Amino acid sequence: MTAATTPHDDLPPRLTRLTFHGPLSETRATAMVRRLAATRPATVLDIGCGWGELLLRLLAAVPGARGVGVDLNAADLERGRRAAEARGLADRVEFAEESATGTGRGPADVVLCLGASQALGDDPVTALRELRRLVADGGRVLLGEGFWQRVPTDAELSRMWPGASADDHHGLPALVDLAVAAGFRPEWTETANPDEWEEFESGYQADTEVWLAANPAHPLARETRERLDSHRAAWLTYRGVLGIAYLTLTPTTT
Repeated sequence: MTAATTPHDDLPPRLTRLTFHGPLSETRATAMVRRLAATRPATVLDIGCGWGELLLRLLAAVPGARGVGVDLNAADLERGRRAAEARGLADRVEFAEESATGTGRGPADVVLCLGASQALGDDPVTALRELRRLVADGGRVLLGEGFWQRVPTDAELSRMWPGASADDHHGLPALVDLAVAAGFRPEWTETANPDEWEEFESGYQADTEVWLAANPAHPLARETRERLDSHRAAWLTYRGVLGIAYLTLTPTTT
């Protein structure tokens, strides 16, 4: 058997269990799209878009609107392009493989930034200022941002991501205050619930867990097992501690 035909070439599919790359239910996504579509945007910009599921749904809900998704992950962008083609939206959306840092893509009528504020800056203050720059007056920003539901203990932080610190996130009231200070008013404030988190985190690893169970002797099995076990330990630690806020923000005029 040659290397080209060995079963070791059968690698796991990537994130096929996920509709959205974050803890977001169908019910919440539908309400978000309806709320944003009511503003009748002509242009939509998605920062750190991944495969741009919410972007595509918003474009489908607003005939004639055009969108751009920006990300650095080529595989996710290609998945977005395939979905756009399948839904008849390919002529109204661009998936651009590029950095969002200092992007000149705005201003747009709607700016989506779901779990991707790090693409705009090292802290929420910088990211929010950039989002204000990127959104047109009278438009909307939909920001998905992490917040501490309670201050984590040192023991909990040691089991989260490498270098995790209590300074990595704000509490929800402080996060909303930062948005106001950056030039927004919060039209809508909501947070992911435990069911959304569990569906996302389980779906995030499910494909690879099933593959690993069937391929324990694969050359990549050891590093895959370590990665899966590390991520699971982290999310079961921040479960109930780390939240995701979805803020629909209206820019104030100056």
